[in-house]
Amino acid sequence: MEIVKNLIKISKTIPKNVLLVAVSKTKPINFIRSAYVHGHRDFGENKVQEMVEKHDSLPKDINWHMIGHLQRNKVKYIAPFVNLIHSVDSYRLLLEINKQGIKNNRVIDVLVQIDISNDNTKFGLTYTEFEELIKLNKLKDLKNINLKGMMGMATYSSDLSIIEREFNELNSYFNKYKPILKLNILSMGMSGDYEIAIKCNSNMIRLGSTIFGTRLNN
Repeated sequence: MEIVKNLIKISKTIPKNVLLVAVSKTKPINFIRSAYVHGHRDFGENKVQEMVEKHDSLPKDINWHMIGHLQRNKVKYIAPFVNLIHSVDSYRLLLEINKQGIKNNRVIDVLVQIDISNDNTKFGLTYTEFEELIKLNKLKDLKNINLKGMMGMATYSSDLSIIEREFNELNSYFNKYKPILKLNILSMGMSGDYEIAIKCNSNMIRLGSTIFGTRLNN
């Protein structure tokens, strides 16, 4: 099947230290099964209801990644099983994830989404807002959250130099806080720009159309 061919092709071109998250949002369960049978285990969804439905229908050793904007009132539905939340964009969301982690007796892994683009439709903390969070030591009491790293989405642009500059800036910022906060994940890069992201030291990429083909309407 084409999905398996695509996975094999991409796996051969990316460094071994880079984790590939297959973005399965809007894709039918049989697409995910094809990738799963091939051995792939990391899948990304951007809507809570769809993630829950797929989690309930598929093998339980799948690592589910929440990659979309997450509303606080929806955290409770994915807290029992989500492997990594990529899109933490506020302290209030961190508080809610921590609260649901306590309820489920879990420490939930998260990435802080940093707003690195000039796109007003994207979410994320600014560099200044993140520094305030750290400066005020607001994470110390959140025992049911494990901050693993940072995620950023570059400006949607045909000018590759803009994308590379934004990725390089986030990489520098990540390296500044990596030893202080014991971070190990820098998530940058999607189907259109993952090669640039890897060049800028991303070790987690999120690919949808490159694996599954053109997305379905949702």
